[in-house]
Amino acid sequence: MLTDRWIESLLTQKPLAQLAAFASRLLMALIFLLAGWGKVTGYAGTAHYMQAMGVPPSLLPLTIAVELGGGLLLLLGLWTRSVAAVLAGFSVITALIFHSQLSDQTTFIMFMKNLAMAGGLLQFVIHGGGAAALDARR
Repeated sequence: MLTDRWIESLLTQKPLAQLAAFASRLLMALIFLLAGWGKVTGYAGTAHYMQAMGVPPSLLPLTIAVELGGGLLLLLGLWTRSVAAVLAGFSVITALIFHSQLSDQTTFIMFMKNLAMAGGLLQFVIHGGGAAALDARR
């Protein structure tokens, strides 16, 4: 049975703690990396969608940079706290702009997913990237 004491005893073992820290950054970074790459490969469609939602398509390169750059930096654990703060804010802003039709179940789930991501990212703001992060080696 998973108990706090059992989990804490596992995480006092340095290799497991490093693996858990890396896995948490990887899992969080993947959504940004995949979303950014999807915007690169579907640039015209994404620009059209942004415009339809009232967002200037000229912001698409910045959006891609935030998602790909932020995802990569989070994965590496470089400037983790600052990057996580930016990505948390980005997640909330995109939830409010693109997923605000809460009467639609899919949109509601996407809205809540973005808020959950922001919550997870705030944990990186508080605790950093862990021992396996490049930040820990500087």
